[in-house]
Parts: sequence; C-alpha cells; structure tokens
Amino acid sequence: MRRRDVLGVLGGAAVWTRRAHAQSPALPVVGYLSPESPGPFASRLKAFQEGLAESGYVEGRNVTIEYRWAEGEYGRLPALAADLVGRNVAVIAATGGAPVALAAKAATKAITIVFEMGGDPVALGVVDSLSHPVGNLTGVSSLSVEVSRKRLEFMRELLPNASVFAVAVNPTSPTANSQLSSLHMAAETLGVKLHVLQASTEQEFPAVFAALAPLGAGGLVFTSDPYFAFRSQPLAELAVRHSMPAITQSRDFPNAGGLMSYGGDFTQSHRRAGLYVGRILRGEKPSDLPVQMVTKVELFVNLKTAGLLGVTFPPSLISSADMVIE
Repeated sequence: MRRRDVLGVLGGAAVWTRRAHAQSPALPVVGYLSPESPGPFASRLKAFQEGLAESGYVEGRNVTIEYRWAEGEYGRLPALAADLVGRNVAVIAATGGAPVALAAKAATKAITIVFEMGGDPVALGVVDSLSHPVGNLTGVSSLSVEVSRKRLEFMRELLPNASVFAVAVNPTSPTANSQLSSLHMAAETLGVKLHVLQASTEQEFPAVFAALAPLGAGGLVFTSDPYFAFRSQPLAELAVRHSMPAITQSRDFPNAGGLMSYGGDFTQSHRRAGLYVGRILRGEKPSDLPVQMVTKVELFVNLKTAGLLGVTFPPSLISSADMVIE
C-alpha cells in the first residue's frame, strides 16, 4: 500500500474515533451536597462511595460526582443546592443531616434527592411517609437525634453524685428544639438540673466550656448536630483542658481523645445512601424506595481519657460499650 493510502486510512480511522467518542453517552452526574468540608467528611464519603460501588457505579468510570461543600456554614446550603439544580444533575445526594435534606428539598421538585440524616424525616417535613415517600425524595435516617436523652442518662450513670449537667446545642439546627424537649424530660426523670448553652460556630466553643465551672456542671452533653460531630478534635481538647466529662453523638469524639459517644452508625447510613443513589441511576423511582431506618446505635468509651479526668466507668457501661479505647 502506498504511503498516501496508509495516511488516508489512518486519517479516516482518527475521524471515526473522534466521531464515536463524540457520540458516546455522557456519564450520569451525581450532585453531592454536604454541610462540611472534604477532610472531616472523608470517612462518611468513603462509606457513600462504597455503597455506590455496590450498586455498580464507580466515580470516574461510569459516574461523575459534582461536590458542593458548605464548610460548616448551614446558611450556604440553599445556594449550593440551587447550584447543583442549575447543573441539571441526575440525582442529588444530600448527606450529613436534616439541614442538607431540607435545603435540597427547597431547591427542586424535579430532581430526585437521596438524603442521609438523623432524626425523624416525617416530623421534620422532609417526607410525608417512610414506607411510601411521595415526590422526589427518599433516603436513610439514623437514631442519632432520638437518642440524645440517652446521652444524659449515660452521663448520670457515670457521675451518680452530680446534680447539675450542661447541654450544648446548635440553635441553627432544625432538630434543636425537639432534642432539648427530650433532654429536659430526661433531666426531670433523673432528678438533675440542666443548663442549656448555645454554640453555632467554633469560636463559641471556649465560652461554652468556660461557663461550666461557674454553673457547677458535673458533665456536658452535646445534642446531635453535624457541626459538633465534625469538630470532635477541638471539642475533645477543650474537654480535657477543662477536666470536663463530655459525651457527643460521634465516635470521632472519643477517637480524638474525648470521653464518650453515643449515636447512630454513620458508616451504615452513608453506605445505604450510596446504594440508593445507584438504584436511582438505574431507573428506580424514589416513591418505590422506602426511607430506610438505621436502628443500630453505638457506644464508644475512652478509658485513657477517663483516667485523665479522674472518673471511673462502672462495669455496666463498660459491658454495654461497642468499643473501649484504652
């Protein structure tokens, strides 16, 4: 074959390849809306991606993910959700709590939303029904919000001689009032006094801890809130510095040197959210996917921190713990 003919064949093949590539279907795009930044959210995102992979979708291979991070500022969520809607993504994964789910819901009635949150999605107005969600939302919920009062009970069991406890709450959270109501009822049952302290930014954390000693608080209970969960390291450092027994919802807290945590298993809830996103991409409708409830809750205790704080865990708490950090 002459050189000119060879070049002609190669040129034709290149044109065909470009045309075939141009005609190949674009990858579906998932909009991933988070209340946090990538670093603190890494373990949750990993669980989500594992669930997505179980349903047959791997980022970069057969699905694209557009990330929007609120960096801990709930006020940014509506604009970020609207931005994803403007991108006309195939589905929105609204993971990391009720504020994210509500922001996504307000942004669109056309694009399917898969949420991951703590608390009751019906009571919070996210969906009308757990078994047959109507509209464009479905998702996964854990028991982190519902077990807030149990954290106070654990603290009372750990410190039976304490008569005063403090509760830290994020006033911008849509679940704040319901959690406080439950905690006040628990305090009345336990016969202890409760002081409520507010914090919605990391700059307010030192003031919360500084107020504990003047109030005579024997321990500190954090309500369930993503903002607290993803700032476990500074909260653990402050708790040890102020010699204050404290409990949060997330295992990140005792892993960072805090005393104790009790809340839902976030790896399960985020993995299941990833699975649901994959099923939506395969063509299933949100109304055919009932809201899943992750009922597993986990208790983590840190014995090393207990020694630093001068407290002793009773055997009942140790035997109930899912993880004992020594």
